Amino acid sequence: MLLDTSGLLCYIHRDERQHDQAVRLVHDAGNRLLTHSHVLAELVALALVRRFPRSQVLAFVMDLVDNPDIEMIWVDEQLHRKAMQLLVDRKDKTYSLCDAVSFVLMRQRGVSEALTTDRHFEQEGFARLLPPTS
Repeated sequence: MLLDTSGLLCYIHRDERQHDQAVRLVHDAGNRLLTHSHVLAELVALALVRRFPRSQVLAFVMDLVDNPDIEMIWVDEQLHRKAMQLLVDRKDKTYSLCDAVSFVLMRQRGVSEALTTDRHFEQEGFARLLPPTS
């Protein structure tokens, strides 16, 4: 399962209506978790905009990086270029670069599910495991 920004926000923010479901899905996935550095960058920015405590956000992100049950991918030039090509190929979509990196990685790793509320994952043929936020 890919851990996306919106899914991780649901996981860390107890007031999100999808919080309990996100926690259960991560727990049930065990060591079959994948994420990447662009998700972490997006998560830090979004959490701080939402006024989450900075120290807690940074501690959470560092825990993700150090967690042996999560495969952490650091986006390099080759992965970046593949994601950019996907964006060029999908001109009719509003995918972010972070989304495109996720889609490329999911295909490379044979991952079909994402802990996300983002409908773009469904548009690209993947399973979105959380309902959209209101």
